[in-house]
Amino acid sequence: MTMIRLPTADPQGTVLGAAPDLAESACAYRATGGYDGATAPDELLAHLAASGLRGRGGAGFPAAVKLRSVRDPGGAPVVVANGEEGEPGSVKDRWLLRARPHLVLDGLARTAAITGAVRGFVYLSDPVAAGSVRRALLEHPPPLPVEVVETDHTYVAGEETAVVRRIDGGPALPTAKPPRPFEQGVGGAPTLVSNVETLARIALTAARPDLGRAIALTTLVTLSGDRTTPLLTEVPYGIPLRALAAELGIPDATGALMGGLFGGLVGTDALDLPLEPGALTAAGTALGCGAIRFLSPGSCPVATAADAAAHLAAASARQCGVCVSGTGAVGNALRALAAGTAGPDTADSLHRWSQGLPGRGACGLLDASAGIAGSLLRAFPRLARSHLAAPCPLCAAAPPDGRRLTVTVPQVAVGTTSPAPASPTTPISPTTPVSPTALPLPALKGTP
Repeated sequence: MTMIRLPTADPQGTVLGAAPDLAESACAYRATGGYDGATAPDELLAHLAASGLRGRGGAGFPAAVKLRSVRDPGGAPVVVANGEEGEPGSVKDRWLLRARPHLVLDGLARTAAITGAVRGFVYLSDPVAAGSVRRALLEHPPPLPVEVVETDHTYVAGEETAVVRRIDGGPALPTAKPPRPFEQGVGGAPTLVSNVETLARIALTAARPDLGRAIALTTLVTLSGDRTTPLLTEVPYGIPLRALAAELGIPDATGALMGGLFGGLVGTDALDLPLEPGALTAAGTALGCGAIRFLSPGSCPVATAADAAAHLAAASARQCGVCVSGTGAVGNALRALAAGTAGPDTADSLHRWSQGLPGRGACGLLDASAGIAGSLLRAFPRLARSHLAAPCPLCAAAPPDGRRLTVTVPQVAVGTTSPAPASPTTPISPTTPVSPTALPLPALKGTP
């Protein structure tokens, strides 16, 4: 079961809050300043622009710019809290809807006030989260009609055009762009599709505008790896990836699979990079949804790449022929590479696909598959080609299985009150089954 670890003993301005293992009631949320109307919509928008808050759904688009793009055309916009979490290594959105639904609904109501929206939706596939959100709506009815829309859990169901299509009664499949949802979304209206963590940070900024910059420069991350207990925590931008690996219990990590599946593989040298979207993008990888799977010395990056490609091939929506054939080809090639049965031209084929496939599908799934292939060859070129000469014992011990990358959601108990903030404790092993604790984090590097 995934553990939760508080970054500090002070929960002020954090998404994790004081009791991340307990579902927060409306009463407890209001006691922390939630649902307070002191910050007016225009004032909040100015705070968001000044703080530089970016979306946490993966693309990292500036939140204030996105809000204005829906508000400025006028009309009757729609706002959507997107909690559909397709990346197998990420749990933050489902945990957030289970544990702090009021924080998300508060953020949704505030974006409605900024944009002038007249309808709202909470979009998800997790039945436990759906129940939590419905209870929260009964506890504290929002200032606009809000509907919970459930969908089947798939990799592409959270893509913004798939969200709109499903809410409008169709399948949760991406559509061609343009138009984008901010131009023409639910029911043809300008639509803000916002990740639930983004909405949570908007609500936090409304309650504590003095902490706006810190709120914008902190993010939830899901950390996982071989033979370690996954960890959900909240960290500031700028912390080195290597420090996060040590926090997970893999201080000697040899690389990582970044951004869920979208950031690709990185090698040991990249672990000195700061956890900061711009720095990671410049280095050829991505933070994405904040899911990072670290590689231990006893694991093989080729096997991890094969796992990722297998997951993506199985997740294809099968509505684009190039995606079906492309993800299948990459998956088969990496499976053969891991098994030691690849042909001599396999590495060259992977390189060619990594260059030619991106941008050819309706969504980012094909791009992610191509990125896995290309990143393996960039980060571990000699290792990848050594698999052409002889079978790898590490790969043989763990045949490709896309399900291996899946991380479970932390347990959240349903309660009516939240306990006092946790006190500082001595660092513990991430394999120790305990309640959430506050742990000191290493000094920051490269904080913007």
